[in-house]
Amino acid sequence: MNLSHLDAANQPTMVDVSTKPSTHRQATARALVTLPEEYGLFAEGHGAHTAKGPVFATAIIAGTLGAKKTSDLIPFCHPLAIESCKFQLTVLKPHQLQIECTVKTSGPTGVEMEAIIGASVAAATVYDMGKALTHNIVIGPISLVQKSGGKRDVVESTN
Repeated sequence: MNLSHLDAANQPTMVDVSTKPSTHRQATARALVTLPEEYGLFAEGHGAHTAKGPVFATAIIAGTLGAKKTSDLIPFCHPLAIESCKFQLTVLKPHQLQIECTVKTSGPTGVEMEAIIGASVAAATVYDMGKALTHNIVIGPISLVQKSGGKRDVVESTN
């Protein structure tokens, strides 16, 4: 198996996408945030608030910033012009939240990492805002749900 981020001399390198065609690309990642059952932080749905402010709105803003800053965090990610970054937050239980981040761009490389980082940062923000209640908050799993527009499409990736 060849890893795309290693060159012929087995040294780390950024993938050269200069000759790849520009196509419309989209990816969705999912993160789960779970508090102990006795903490129904998400019972109010979109009205969830802590002393730090509105949980869902803040998570969406932070997740969007995370998606935009992915190339600053992951060494071999190309800086991308993100054309869309949308979040869907779904309360699965009063103590459990599912976060989906969908990112779109047009270019020679995909947006999987941007979607994963967006969902991850949104989940970490929920942790930060909920830790006044408890530190027993679990983030995960975090996974790629879908990607399209590149060499191969992925639909509902499972671990």
